[in-house]
Amino acid sequence: MKKTLCLLLLSALAGLSHAEEVLRVYNWTNYIEPEVLTAFQHESGIRVEYDTFSTAAELDAALAGPAKYDLVVPSHFQLTRLIGEKRLQALDLARLPHHASLDPALLAMLAGFNSANRYVVPYLWGSVGLVSNPSLAEPAFGGPLPNSWSVLFDEQQRGRLAGCGVGMLDAPEETLSLWLNYRGRNLSLGGTRQIDQAGEQLQAMQGQVRNLDNDRYVDNLAGGKLCVAMAWVGHALTAAERNPALRYRIPDEGALVFIDSLAIPANAARPDLAYRFVDYLLEPGNARRNALASRFYSPLAADHPEMVRLAQEQPALVPDQAERKRLYFLERLTPEQKARVDEVWQRIKAVRAL
Repeated sequence: MKKTLCLLLLSALAGLSHAEEVLRVYNWTNYIEPEVLTAFQHESGIRVEYDTFSTAAELDAALAGPAKYDLVVPSHFQLTRLIGEKRLQALDLARLPHHASLDPALLAMLAGFNSANRYVVPYLWGSVGLVSNPSLAEPAFGGPLPNSWSVLFDEQQRGRLAGCGVGMLDAPEETLSLWLNYRGRNLSLGGTRQIDQAGEQLQAMQGQVRNLDNDRYVDNLAGGKLCVAMAWVGHALTAAERNPALRYRIPDEGALVFIDSLAIPANAARPDLAYRFVDYLLEPGNARRNALASRFYSPLAADHPEMVRLAQEQPALVPDQAERKRLYFLERLTPEQKARVDEVWQRIKAVRAL
């Protein structure tokens, strides 16, 4: 009898263990439609432990630390290094039926990063451009703003706008790249001396910069506490929903384009569950919903019916060809350049903390 009870108990525990399948996900903040996440858990019976980060450095630290995630969302400029360090698994695309709905151009772009298309699939993408509130900025500036990074990077122009609020991103590679691109230079082609000089110049302007962050500036844009800011497109459009006076633009000098992708870490405990969630996110209806919720661009092919529908619903989420021509990828850095960029950025943040 005791043996029978033990067997029944073990069987029940095994059943509970099977029912409590857990997928651990690490994604950017506000980067999914909550209903999509809820629906996946309901339909699959898989519980998702969903953690978020707000800087690429946080993801790097997580992947280098003891925590084990089954699915992460790195940016394209991290991929060459992560693949080289063997931190990501190669994907079996046969386990992702909805892969066929993705934009071939995005897949081709990812292939240029150490054949990253074998390790990741695009999730959301976008640009880092300039957002302004003309109703606040133009009176302070003394007229219409130029479509130029000069409103942030030129000392005289920035000085006119400092009173109504200037914001920059807490994004070392992106900010340094845009600063150097504005000055006709390339972050990856210069040595550590160029990075140091750029860092000194960005550090010197911090007294006129109200926000240097990746979250709070959205509320400040919406609330009229910033009149000009560097911004990720999704954040700019999210703020514009609350404050229709805001305008997001791709400056004449160009702006960054990025691709954030779904990747399974090499040490993932449940890659099988990760595949199921990845394919669920790639389902075209879910991909459209995530784009609408996050305000970033969808990875679907341009002629896919869900992409056509998205363009009709929210034209701002589908960049036109003229804008695309002014976008450029964030450069790939050597380990030495990356280390110097991080060092310079910590000095900039230390100055702000004083």
